[in-house]
Amino acid sequence: MTPLIAFLRKTNDRVAIGVGLALLACVVFTLVEIVSRRLGASLGGVDEISGYVMAVTTSWGVSYALTERAHVRIDLLRQRLVSAGRALLDAVAMLCLAATAVVVAWRGWSVVAKTLSTGARANTPLETPLWIPQLLWWAGWLWFAVTACLMMAFVLMKLVQADFDAVEDAAGARGEA
Repeated sequence: MTPLIAFLRKTNDRVAIGVGLALLACVVFTLVEIVSRRLGASLGGVDEISGYVMAVTTSWGVSYALTERAHVRIDLLRQRLVSAGRALLDAVAMLCLAATAVVVAWRGWSVVAKTLSTGARANTPLETPLWIPQLLWWAGWLWFAVTACLMMAFVLMKLVQADFDAVEDAAGARGEA
């Protein structure tokens, strides 16, 4: 494994641990809310905060899925090709994924910018300043775009060098024998 791919995988492993801890905290918060309701009280805002946590953890989690080659792929054709053909399809898949990630991050910033300019708050009892969850959400998409673009550059470089094994290791379908 090359240093770039190793760095991205290690960084995204840490991101995944952070995402997992955030989800675990959300579960604990929800359990406390359930118990407090049974006792006649309520913390309030659990559903709102859980929604924010789900959006933020999803945007950060897709980078981990990318480096772990866990994104869903339909590989009916790919499985029947020689290594050069598989590497070419992997490069096309990575190019499409990186382009999509860049578009989502780019368009996502306009959502955050509008919220920042208007000072929008959630229409809930918590009145959460929406820039907080939106900025965390957008940062996850930005990291996904950076990760995807770096991996795309690596894959294209290895494809040009005819290092099909490196392309497979970085972007190939997972679980294939």
